[in-house]
Amino acid sequence: MKKDIIIPKVDNVFVAIVQEEHHEYKTMDWNAYIINNKDVDLDTVLIASKGFSKDKITPVMRHSLKLLPARSYAKIEFMQERLLALNNEFKVSFFEGNQLFDKTYTFKKNTINENALQKIPLMQLKGVLMK
Repeated sequence: MKKDIIIPKVDNVFVAIVQEEHHEYKTMDWNAYIINNKDVDLDTVLIASKGFSKDKITPVMRHSLKLLPARSYAKIEFMQERLLALNNEFKVSFFEGNQLFDKTYTFKKNTINENALQKIPLMQLKGVLMK
């Protein structure tokens, strides 16, 4: 029964949109990262991302990581500048031990910008963090 399904709360797993220099092209690019700020590894990490507004929607992008080690991060995807004007949603599912966890991270339109940059946990970069 639905009432018997226990959905555990996700703690210390974040999605960040980070601005970083692309060394080859000498540009400042926006990239999405998943951050595991836990003391345990995450197994079978699945991420579905999309951008949307009232009248626009991007195709869903799907990503997977077999393992995201404890206290680490991994790049999800490059974010084109025009995507920042849309709401950007990242649906993340993973196993911690034998327990399945699931969380949706949504960056509201136009909130990813240089004025919103903050220090990102575990990374030596600044970006916009969604907890």
